[in-house]
Amino acid sequence: MQIKVLGSAAGGGFPQWNCNCDNCRGVRSHSINATRRTQSSIAVSDDGKNWVLCNVSPDICHQLLASPELNNPDVLRGTGIGAIVLTDSQIDHSAGLLNLREGCPHQVWCTPEVHDDLSTGFPVFPMLSHWNGGLIHHPVTPGEPFHTAVCPNVRFTAIPLLSNAPPYSPYRDRPLPGHNVALFIEDTARGVGLLYAPGLGEPDEALMPWLRRADCLLIDGTLWRDNELANAGVGRNTGKDMGHLALAEEHGLAALLSTLPAKRKILIHINNTNPILNEDSAERQSLSAAGIEVSWDGMNIEL
Repeated sequence: MQIKVLGSAAGGGFPQWNCNCDNCRGVRSHSINATRRTQSSIAVSDDGKNWVLCNVSPDICHQLLASPELNNPDVLRGTGIGAIVLTDSQIDHSAGLLNLREGCPHQVWCTPEVHDDLSTGFPVFPMLSHWNGGLIHHPVTPGEPFHTAVCPNVRFTAIPLLSNAPPYSPYRDRPLPGHNVALFIEDTARGVGLLYAPGLGEPDEALMPWLRRADCLLIDGTLWRDNELANAGVGRNTGKDMGHLALAEEHGLAALLSTLPAKRKILIHINNTNPILNEDSAERQSLSAAGIEVSWDGMNIEL
């Protein structure tokens, strides 16, 4: 199974277009050792030719141009993308659907809660119905495995996460289990699995067996500290407000990762304020010492 990281940053990308925090200023001026990143999404394949998109970043067009393996040279119009799976209805994971309108219809797997948010508060499904059939919804039930026809050897299972619904959802601050899911993505031919969880607010008893089972973790690295935005002077929301578990808290994500047996532990969905983006920072060095990787745009993972 092949996994391609199309984008590795949180909402706004890195540098964020309107931000002059130390990281954003530093990457623009080349005064820090850091790499530009687009907003997070990945692609998965069982044959290197046909692909499933997991989340669709607003930057999807740039990401596809940078990923020639997702192209299909045998057709006049089309790509190697045959299916789309969404983990939530956040803008940074779904707004790119609008940029794919020329390729409709698209087969989209998501929970009823995500479909409802994308049909009302952010009505992508109704909007795209005007383009050649739009988005064909395939309901996802957490805990029940599903396949897409395009990659028959890849099995997906959605696992509910304790996180938050987007600001335009009527369930903001009181999300239902289907508003945020992780994906356990398994190569059934080889018996190996990836846990993809770009939005993780708090691990619970339902998630822990999947975290322990995965051969590779591709997991939320949004913030280093819960109050990072306030400390950087760029916002008031905490990580918990936004539905993200910070890395360096006493019971944070880094501590959790240190207890898990996965062969590879990789962070994705990294906010522009996070000091780990500076590869020379003490925070980045501490992750490296713990065997925790930081994903980048274009990173290839093979299981």
